[in-house]
Amino acid sequence: MFNPKLSVITIVYNNVRDIERTMLSVLGQTYANIEYIVVDGLSNDGTLDIIHKYDSGISKLISEKDNGIYDAMNKGLAAAAGDYVMFMNSGDEFYYAGTVAAVFASANDADIYYGETEMISDKGESLGQRRHKAPANFIWRDFKYGMSISHQAIYVKRTLAEPYDRKYQLSADIDWIIRAAKKAKTIVNVNRYVAKYLVGGMSKAKHRQSLKERFDIMKRYYGLVPTVLNHFVIAFNLGWYWLKNRRTND
Repeated sequence: MFNPKLSVITIVYNNVRDIERTMLSVLGQTYANIEYIVVDGLSNDGTLDIIHKYDSGISKLISEKDNGIYDAMNKGLAAAAGDYVMFMNSGDEFYYAGTVAAVFASANDADIYYGETEMISDKGESLGQRRHKAPANFIWRDFKYGMSISHQAIYVKRTLAEPYDRKYQLSADIDWIIRAAKKAKTIVNVNRYVAKYLVGGMSKAKHRQSLKERFDIMKRYYGLVPTVLNHFVIAFNLGWYWLKNRRTND
């Protein structure tokens, strides 16, 4: 029976509202072979008190100042000893208690597993599927029209998981997934929802900077002219999505 160790990494800073929900989602998984790593940026709002309630379920806790989200993620990667790594950051959740077991039951020894993501609001209410539907057969070129797989919905073999490029402050996860996918030989779509994603975050608050970083990443991998042309497609798809949903809500 395929039973790899999964390193689940949660990074958090001053998110007392959401951290417990995320931790219970991880600790409630029926899959037993999980190494749980929590990286806290030295929170001072009560987050650490909640984290310590679950010390018995945490494999490694790092609580110290960091230089941003991807510095914290790199600390989690460096501490990971599992066969696979995935990030379930504060505010996000596994889709249900059997998610990890279902992912690894889908195929043996893939380099990457991925699935679909449901968006949730601050109140925990479902906002439906992400605008970018996960592709049926993902390859690294599939990000040319946007991030079609969410960060919370991808499991990467640890040997393929390089550190995040910290020159990107908001979109290094796109670069990280592309680099891993370029090296992967087997990428498996588990054909199910695997994560709940809390809408918002830094990339939402600093949207213009995030878009600039994404354009730079896509230009580097796909070329300048194709990236410019692809952004016309992205703009059209975004406009159509907005129009379609406005009609639905009217």
